[in-house]
Amino acid sequence: MSTDTDTDLAGQAAPLDVLLVDAAMGPLRRFTPDLSTATWAMHLAKRPRTTLRRLADLGVESGRIALGSSSVAPDRRDRRFKDEAWEGNALLRRLVQLYLAAGRTAEQLVDDADLDWRDEKRTRFLVENLTEALSPSNLPLVNPTSAKTAIDTGGASLVRGGGQLVKDLVNAPRIPEMVDTTGYEVGENIAATPGHVVLRTEVFELLQYTPTTKKVYDVPTLVVPPTINKFYAIDLAPDRSLIEYAVAQGRQMFVMSWRNPDARHADWGFETYVGAILEALDAVESISGSEQTILSGICSGGILASITAGYLAATGRQDRLAAFILAVTVLDTARAGTAGALTDARTAEAAKAKSRRQGYLDGRALAEVFAWLRPGDLVWNYWVNNYLLGKRPPAFDILFWNADTTRMTAALHSDFVDLSVDNGLVTPGGVSLWGVPIDLGKVDVDSYVVAGIADHITPWESCYRSTQMLGGDTRFVLSTSGHIAALVNPPGNPKASFRTNTETPPSAQAWLESAETQEGTWWADVTLWLDERAGGQRTAPKKPGNAEYPPLGEAPGSYVHDD
Repeated sequence: MSTDTDTDLAGQAAPLDVLLVDAAMGPLRRFTPDLSTATWAMHLAKRPRTTLRRLADLGVESGRIALGSSSVAPDRRDRRFKDEAWEGNALLRRLVQLYLAAGRTAEQLVDDADLDWRDEKRTRFLVENLTEALSPSNLPLVNPTSAKTAIDTGGASLVRGGGQLVKDLVNAPRIPEMVDTTGYEVGENIAATPGHVVLRTEVFELLQYTPTTKKVYDVPTLVVPPTINKFYAIDLAPDRSLIEYAVAQGRQMFVMSWRNPDARHADWGFETYVGAILEALDAVESISGSEQTILSGICSGGILASITAGYLAATGRQDRLAAFILAVTVLDTARAGTAGALTDARTAEAAKAKSRRQGYLDGRALAEVFAWLRPGDLVWNYWVNNYLLGKRPPAFDILFWNADTTRMTAALHSDFVDLSVDNGLVTPGGVSLWGVPIDLGKVDVDSYVVAGIADHITPWESCYRSTQMLGGDTRFVLSTSGHIAALVNPPGNPKASFRTNTETPPSAQAWLESAETQEGTWWADVTLWLDERAGGQRTAPKKPGNAEYPPLGEAPGSYVHDD
């Protein structure tokens, strides 16, 4: 049974192509001082009075802490200091207060430096990571829960935790385990929606899902999943599967399942993957008998789907698309959050060279990077649970999916990095395929764009800018939670809500100010939107595939099991 905390953490544990540079170079470079740190120091040196005042204030507060008169206290939502001993024990209380006061001073000094956007993001990231690492809750036995558990177990908890620490340090990704995977089996209780493989190529398998209604809509939907991790983020456990829900609404659902590539496939780049999407479209049209398809893409798969739509528009074949859906996808990478700030041309080139030598980028390296992007929740939280308390992490389907990493070919890695650094999709012709320049402004079919308000991988404001790039009428919907958790939003959650607006002004904040909050899940909203664009209804097909594309096996296929 998942908790709200599990869901929040899951939303912070998903992939993003913008972070591919750090995945190749390793996350530790973020913890070393760089030019941004030097710029911070110089800016503070130019403001000696402000800096000295902050340090003096810290000294005064430290005196209050020592005397027991300080009012500094952790936020009630701060899970690190929930144990009553942090407040009841005078020494521990003072230790927490000193830690919080020092951390607050460091944050104020970043604010005081008045840095530009990139330097500010980089410096704040370094300060926040160091502050999280230095929390007294991370220390064995100092953490009162750790001490109590060690006493209750006769030290066995620390022995178990130490053994797990050694195991995690030896095996990539070198971060604490976030999920107990023992209770899940792909194809059994996860990625279990019935369907069949109707096309298998060297690059992907095409899954056609079995109808559960007597009638289906004429126009089918093709989903392009991310190129990192497996496709089944949208087909999790029963009653939590977007695919299962869509099929129940009468959709003809087709999903691509990417092959997990290795060094043999190093040369697969944008043209290979867009070519695969075009090949999947051919199969969907043939099997469904429809001349049009609703094309949908998620995260990096959304970027590939957008390029595909742009290619169809440029070659006079946009009539193959009935509508277009983007989920948690950033097309305009300008100031795209912390990840964008941590990438520059020099490190980008070094990252591409490193993956080129290996032939691919290892998904486990990405998992490590993603964890350090939110260290409090994704590293130190599990550090305490796994190592200090000697416990197993919780079982949660989204985190199971997140742990099921895949590789990315060197060529695709290079293409994504270049696209991110150059922001190639913003300018018409900034990206070309087979000599054809791509202009997303010419994609004038209706589009549905959904983002998560707490998404730190693809910030919702960056996702919103897609509404200004696409040429057709666009509906933007803002879901709750983070990256993938925003997508896993089944009906029945009384806390679920989403925001909508009939207008799409240039400013994301202007959109938010006039948006209305709707109760329930955005799944119901996109269903109504699709109903208007999916044509009429007809009797559901009794068999999967057709003579040209016969069924090759049951879903979720074979590629999803590749390590």
